[in-house]
Amino acid sequence: MHIYAEILTQEPSMKRNFQQGFTLIELMVVVAIIGVLAAIALPAYQGYTIRARVSEGLILASAAKINVADTFSTARTPRIAAYAGTGAAAVATPEVGSYNYEYTAGSNVASIAIAGIPVLATPVMGDGRITITYFGQVAAALGAPIVLTPGSGAVTNSALPSNPIRSALPMVWGCGIAASEAFKYVPANCRYVVP
Repeated sequence: MHIYAEILTQEPSMKRNFQQGFTLIELMVVVAIIGVLAAIALPAYQGYTIRARVSEGLILASAAKINVADTFSTARTPRIAAYAGTGAAAVATPEVGSYNYEYTAGSNVASIAIAGIPVLATPVMGDGRITITYFGQVAAALGAPIVLTPGSGAVTNSALPSNPIRSALPMVWGCGIAASEAFKYVPANCRYVVP
């Protein structure tokens, strides 16, 4: 019985020796781990969001690409007027055609401009070129607009097709940007410097 009484007297003192919560060192280790994870994850997350916003501009420009191809193949005028990038499309006349394309600036894409085609019978490289300009953080990260250049032939390791657009040939699109530092934010087919 003496042993049982001794255990009962020691049990409350043993409970008092158990720690409640974390020590300062344990908390510092947890904070350091969270800091390292944040230092790695935050730049990666920002890169992903910029790439997603760049993709948004390329998707929005798909309608402009269709309008360029359609206008080029069906135009009955000697030339096609340029589109400034936002607002109403140019009004077509018997002398000057229009892309009939309109864009309203969004939260990420400032404008989608389309270069004119001064001589429809003999276009040169750069005629009908689409320039996608971005706002804010995306514009700062890219450093330059993305440029889509129509042409014929093939697009091989270049921002430009092998030949200018031709009425009898399928239209292909080159994609590039003037700032090579932005290659990490653009799709692989756009990782070429626009001359």
